[in-house]
Amino acid sequence: MSADFQAMSLHELRAYVLEHREDEAAFHALVDRYKADYPNRVSYPVPKTPEDFQEISRVLRERLGK
Repeated sequence: MSADFQAMSLHELRAYVLEHREDEAAFHALVDRYKADYPNRVSYPVPKTPEDFQEISRVLRERLGK
């Protein structure tokens, strides 16, 4: 079965990927769609040091207003 990723909503595509984790084409379609739908998203690097963890925690608390 070949799924039509373009015809799926972002929500449907995400659900499909979660149910078909081995489907690399679906995963790449989801990433591409997410990038296209949210071009101004903010991404953060993976924290690697204790200082990085503290900084990312501070930033997230600030953004979430907590």
